[in-house]
Amino acid sequence: MGVRLMVVDDHRLLAEALASALKLRGHRVLAAAAPTAGAAELVVSRAPEVCLFGTATPAEPGAFDPIVRIRRERPQVAVVVLGPVPSPRGIAAAFAAGAAGYVRHDERMEGVERAMAKARAGEAAVAPQLLRSAFAELLNPAITPDDEGQRLLRLLTRREVEVLMRVAEGEDTRRIAAGMRIAPSTARTHVQRVLMKLGVGSRLEAAALAARTGLLDRAAPDGRPDPLLP
Repeated sequence: MGVRLMVVDDHRLLAEALASALKLRGHRVLAAAAPTAGAAELVVSRAPEVCLFGTATPAEPGAFDPIVRIRRERPQVAVVVLGPVPSPRGIAAAFAAGAAGYVRHDERMEGVERAMAKARAGEAAVAPQLLRSAFAELLNPAITPDDEGQRLLRLLTRREVEVLMRVAEGEDTRRIAAGMRIAPSTARTHVQRVLMKLGVGSRLEAAALAARTGLLDRAAPDGRPDPLLP
């Protein structure tokens, strides 16, 4: 049976894309909204069974304030956080605010659906590997924070970064080819190489990963890839 839910994310494109994908899988999506800062009032008024709450900065102070209000005014709403590979602080903050689950933003749709079902049933929806990773970081803290965006950026050429930016803006293969003045077959090859290098299986996952890790923010202000990139 489908879940009655809402999707909120600071990136409207991601919220709407995820909502569309879930509708196709038989779920009833009441709304897709951005940004998360103003989501609490909408969730409280619509009262879904589950709210998928996307955030790029789970460890930032105040990131989960909307969840606190949702849980206070609509305690029956189960909130599942969609975020980057979390730090122990991020997981702790999510659950302290009242979240029922934490799922990686690049999790496949089946994993997101499992988390929604568990959260609706009143169970904690967090993958064991996330907990293991969090405990491993607590036991063996890194000397310096891992910059996932920078690591991913080093995997891509300047042309591939431009392709990723266009994918994140919702351009299809034809528009990418026209904008970059290349053949559609070449554009398609670039897209596949980007997906392979990022370790994701779809354009939506690539856009989500780029947004969550801040990779897109490293582009030059005029929208071109940073000239320091290879």
